[in-house]
Amino acid sequence: MMKFLLADDHPLMREGVHHVLAQLNKQVEIVDAHDYPSLFSQAEQHPDLDLALVDLSMPGFTGVQGVTKFRTRFPEIPLVVLSASESHYDIKRVLDAGALGFIPKSSSPAVMVSALQLILAGGIYVPSLMVEPDSGLHGQDAAAFAALRHTGLTTRQMAVLRLLVQGNQNKVIARALDLSEGTVKIHVAAIFRALNVNNRTEAVLAVQRLGIDLDSGH
Repeated sequence: MMKFLLADDHPLMREGVHHVLAQLNKQVEIVDAHDYPSLFSQAEQHPDLDLALVDLSMPGFTGVQGVTKFRTRFPEIPLVVLSASESHYDIKRVLDAGALGFIPKSSSPAVMVSALQLILAGGIYVPSLMVEPDSGLHGQDAAAFAALRHTGLTTRQMAVLRLLVQGNQNKVIARALDLSEGTVKIHVAAIFRALNVNNRTEAVLAVQRLGIDLDSGH
């Protein structure tokens, strides 16, 4: 039995996603929410959630603020954003805030199922449009992102990894990137999962095997 929390302020959208989630597991329990206050309330009542699938634009918070608030209050619950937005800015901000994926609502049911399977297996889903020419990534950052895309690392997680590879501890990384230590811990855990490693030394070795210079760039 799997338990998902689905938050969207459009009932028809929730109904459609219910059918998609049923394809993941026939024994699935889905808890619904229609805005950010009900999302937080349901998360408090159901601490055993396997995943929270959340619309980015709902009453209660604007844009990424709700995602950030959820990650702060419920860091143990994996969160995935489902949104009508396909803005590169929105996607990068959501992933940088600690979401494990961003699924555009324009995605087909098959893509949504595959994305959720990846996330439930410990990966991070980044929509393909993030590596299009207008994604805002240039030069070495673009090359590194393309090479690491199969691991699901975001640009912010690459920045964390760059500092981690240099031997910096979480406190130093947080100060350098203007993040909280809690957010850095979330990113480090995501990096370990994405690279399939258990510690910092293994992460360094994995980067070396990929042959990517993370010391350059911004």
